[in-house]
Amino acid sequence: MPDSTFPVTELDGRAVVTTPDEIDIGNAGLLREAVLAALTTRRPVVVVDMSGTEFCDSTGLNVLVRAHKQAEADGISLRLVVRGAALTRILNVTGVGSMLAIYDSLDLAVAGP
Repeated sequence: MPDSTFPVTELDGRAVVTTPDEIDIGNAGLLREAVLAALTTRRPVVVVDMSGTEFCDSTGLNVLVRAHKQAEADGISLRLVVRGAALTRILNVTGVGSMLAIYDSLDLAVAGP
C-alpha cells in the first residue's frame, strides 16, 4: 500500500500519483508501489504528477520505464507532469523523456488525448 509520500488520488476519472521533491534509491520502491496501485485501479489514464519534483535518480527512472511498459501492456496511458528544468534535463539526457508522454501541467495531463 503506498504511503503518504506518494499519494494516489483521483481527478476527473484519472488516477494521479503525486511525487515528492526528490526520488532516489531511498524512496523509489514507494514510487513503484504507488504507481502499481494506480495502475490496478484500471483507470484509462494514470498521471504521475512530478511538478514538484526536482531530482530523480536512475532507480526512479527505472520505476517510470517499467511502469510505462506495464501500463502499455494493460492498455493504460501513463502520463507525467514535469515542470522543473533539472528533471526535464535528466529525462532528456537519459532518453526516458522520449518514451513517456510529458505534460506541462496536471490539467493538461488529465485532459490530454
